[in-house]
Amino acid sequence: MPQQIPILTVGQFTNLLKTHVEEYFPLVAIRGEVSNISHTAKGHVFLTLKDADAQLRAVVWRDTARAMKFQLKDGLEIVAVGALDLYPARGTYQLVIHEVVPQGLGPLELAFRQMKEKLEAEGLFDAARKRPLPRYPRRIALVTSPQGAALRDMLQVILRRWPGIQIVVVPVPVQGEGAAARIARGIQLLPELEAIDVAIVGRGGGSLEDLWPFNEEVVARAIAACPIPIISAVGHEIDVSISDLVADRRALTPSESAEIVVPEAAEIAAFLDESLNRLQRAIDGRLEQARHRLDTLRLRPVFTQPGQQLEPLTHRVDELRNRLERITARQLERSRDQLAAMANTLDALSPLKILGRGYSITLKADTGQIALRSAELHPGDLLETRLHDGVVRSQVVSESDAVC
Repeated sequence: MPQQIPILTVGQFTNLLKTHVEEYFPLVAIRGEVSNISHTAKGHVFLTLKDADAQLRAVVWRDTARAMKFQLKDGLEIVAVGALDLYPARGTYQLVIHEVVPQGLGPLELAFRQMKEKLEAEGLFDAARKRPLPRYPRRIALVTSPQGAALRDMLQVILRRWPGIQIVVVPVPVQGEGAAARIARGIQLLPELEAIDVAIVGRGGGSLEDLWPFNEEVVARAIAACPIPIISAVGHEIDVSISDLVADRRALTPSESAEIVVPEAAEIAAFLDESLNRLQRAIDGRLEQARHRLDTLRLRPVFTQPGQQLEPLTHRVDELRNRLERITARQLERSRDQLAAMANTLDALSPLKILGRGYSITLKADTGQIALRSAELHPGDLLETRLHDGVVRSQVVSESDAVC
């Protein structure tokens, strides 16, 4: 073994290597494809950068990961900026990433696309869940910056179009650190305010970085969860934010949102005047039709000569009455004849007629039964014998004798 080569322990060599590597590569930028990505419960992100020739282990610590606008995913091509860190206990090294630049897209554009895909998959952009705006709101909330030009524009347009409406301004920062959380909180406060019918959330134009709070997930979910219809008015016509896609209605500018949220009072007044005129014309037309119809009916014979119309009916009634009297008389005569015949028949069959010819009828006095045979009579029975001109009472003294 050559004497000039120093003998080092593993620890000494590894620490020496760590010192030289970290001093020589204090900051590097490495391009590669993300793979084997994993997230820890504490928020750290571990991954592997690879290309066709090699692989490099890397880590994004929690604070750096939270500050990133987009999410790292397997297959994403990036440039990772950071420092090399050698871990002596294992003899391994990794890249500690401080910044990530996606290839092909800017970080904000990539973050926008990722958020759009996520919320669209959850159905937050579906037209079916969006609510109609009230046609005539009485109280409007404006969630925006109190110092912005957008607020002045909206107030001028709203009050010009619909004077007297009540407007509540919910002041929030619309750009910078923490603005998204403040905007979301302002939206969450809307149901707690008195009788808010509709709200406008937005700001004027600016760079993508300035408008970014309206692309944050916390704002999007606050809009989706709000029970009050919301108009999103962020930036200019060419600017499309996540808030625009989630809101119940998108306005191209804050001024347009003010035109959408309330009707034009002058237009409503003109519409009412025209409606009144149409109604009056319709009423006049119906009255004229009614007059014409009344004149037509009044000239009909039933009204001009009512007696002439009733004369045939009168004759008909007289004929029916005469006919009924004749039928009734004939029927009455037939009934009298039938009654006389029945009376004669009953008279011929009358027991009194039979008694008049010398016959009599003997009845038991106590029961009123006719005594038909002498065997039915017993001594002591009281009898009544009906003659033609009276009744004879008697008593049986023997089975073959009777005494009066």
